[in-house]
Amino acid sequence: MDELISKKDLLVEANISYGQLYRWKRKKLIPEDWFMKKSTFTGHETFFPKEKIKERIQQILEMKDDVSLDDLADKFSSDIPEKMAFSRENLLKLQVLSKEIVLLYEEIFRDKTEYSFEDILYMYISEDLLAKGNLSIEDLSRILRMLSENYDRIKDKDPSLSVYRKLGVSIAILHRDGEIFQSDQPPLVKNYSIRNAVESLKLKLT
Repeated sequence: MDELISKKDLLVEANISYGQLYRWKRKKLIPEDWFMKKSTFTGHETFFPKEKIKERIQQILEMKDDVSLDDLADKFSSDIPEKMAFSRENLLKLQVLSKEIVLLYEEIFRDKTEYSFEDILYMYISEDLLAKGNLSIEDLSRILRMLSENYDRIKDKDPSLSVYRKLGVSIAILHRDGEIFQSDQPPLVKNYSIRNAVESLKLKLT
């Protein structure tokens, strides 16, 4: 479970005002579900996932003078850009993905001449997973296909991805809450946030 930070402590540590915090909330720069009401000995208090909120506030502070709050909200949203497309050459020039991941994707999904944001997202997630867990090329291929076949159905539900291995067999699961099932094997990758990947990739591509 993520470490939490109270609103009071957050305002002090981040050196921001109550008004700034709630303006950013209204502008949808900070997800509604990060504002968590909890009972304390003094009554009710708002808490946030500590690392996520501190990272988001730092991003907002660094970018707000150069980008409007509405444009920032679009960058931080998990909505998929519809009109974004890149050739392989232009995509590699951005240095967001390795050539190896792009070639793997082309092996799986043939006849690609340009890549949409969703194509790039699947590759970006795969490369990130490769750095986080001891996954094989076969594992990555299966994950890519699973994402491609299912993401439209679950993209509005803030999905996560977990990868488990038992007796040499890896199992990748798309889910909303990583704690809804049990496993007697530790996960190779647990609760990988696809929403975070969407937000991170949008920042890198624009």
